[in-house]
Amino acid sequence: MNPSQSESKMAARSISFVDLKKQMASIRPQIDAAIRKVLDHCGFILGTEVEEFEKKFAEYTGAKHCIGVNDGTMALVLALKALDVGRDDAVLVPANTYIATALAASMVGARLILADPDPETYNLSPETVDRMISQDPTISVVMPVHLYGQPVDIAEICAVAKKHGAKVVEDACQAHGARYDGKRVGTFGDAAAFSFYPGKNLGAYGDGGAVTTNSDEVAAKIRAMRNYGQSKKYYHDTKGGNHRLDTIQAAILSVKLPHLDSWNTSRAKHAAQYDLELSSVKQVRTPKHASGRDHIYHLYVIECDRRDELQKFLSDNGVGTAIHYPIPIHCQKAYPELHKLNGRLPVCEKQSSRILSLPMFAELETEEVTYVCEKIKEFYLR
Repeated sequence: MNPSQSESKMAARSISFVDLKKQMASIRPQIDAAIRKVLDHCGFILGTEVEEFEKKFAEYTGAKHCIGVNDGTMALVLALKALDVGRDDAVLVPANTYIATALAASMVGARLILADPDPETYNLSPETVDRMISQDPTISVVMPVHLYGQPVDIAEICAVAKKHGAKVVEDACQAHGARYDGKRVGTFGDAAAFSFYPGKNLGAYGDGGAVTTNSDEVAAKIRAMRNYGQSKKYYHDTKGGNHRLDTIQAAILSVKLPHLDSWNTSRAKHAAQYDLELSSVKQVRTPKHASGRDHIYHLYVIECDRRDELQKFLSDNGVGTAIHYPIPIHCQKAYPELHKLNGRLPVCEKQSSRILSLPMFAELETEEVTYVCEKIKEFYLR
């Protein structure tokens, strides 16, 4: 098949931004069996599969405890509550993260402090953390985000936070399996939150989340808070709520977990191909991979000139893309008190107008990545 025939074949079908059906097809028999088992025993709420998954995920991450909850946002909220974060506290959050990180701080009544990210890695830097806590000693919690699947410089951030007497809650909702200096994220801070939204590298077939921690006290608090504050049934030691991970979702996650590392390896392979094939396009900046960190490419995000025009061109040619995220937190209607920051977070604001997420999932094919890259080259060479 010559190049024009190959391109014609690709143009006849679309390339999804993410394709969950391909992954499902590869593990369908195991998924069906896991769901059937739950349906047979009818233990739909905190059934045995929840505890089984918690043990497996704790072992996988290297954390002492894993507590399954209903979603990633609530994982962040419960982690903050377990650390007694409330109205007298300020929480430092990167300005370019998904709004759920900020909402978690708001939901516990804390004051939200936004920090501009590093322009190269898009992550919160230790230097920024040190400077901002020095300027505002009321910051009692740092919530770094392992954005797009690349770990922050988490060991240094934890060291800086400790120097200032602050806690660290890792937002690992996009970083399942990512490593920093060989150690998986979710084990460095006082607690960490994971999301199992379907599109994540480890995704459920509905909402789901988890908190990991090495603290017995934090784990015990979260286990109670996720289930109406109960230490045992009808004995309520604290004001909790209904924030449990569904048994069926836990069963699905246990089927998927053994595949996670191979799926992440496939994503890294696709990322390397994107890096190579786009290296000659001067209007595009590919992601920087920081040394000593395993980027698991939940998202493959480029910076590009004429972003909106490029996105439309790719869509017209059958390529699905997304923007993570088009409107910074401090520009959202939900946070009018932060509108005063407009113009004071230049890195975040510039990136929001230039970033574009290209198709990224484990089952992508080599020729699909090539087609995406060829269309990007075509757009800039027109």
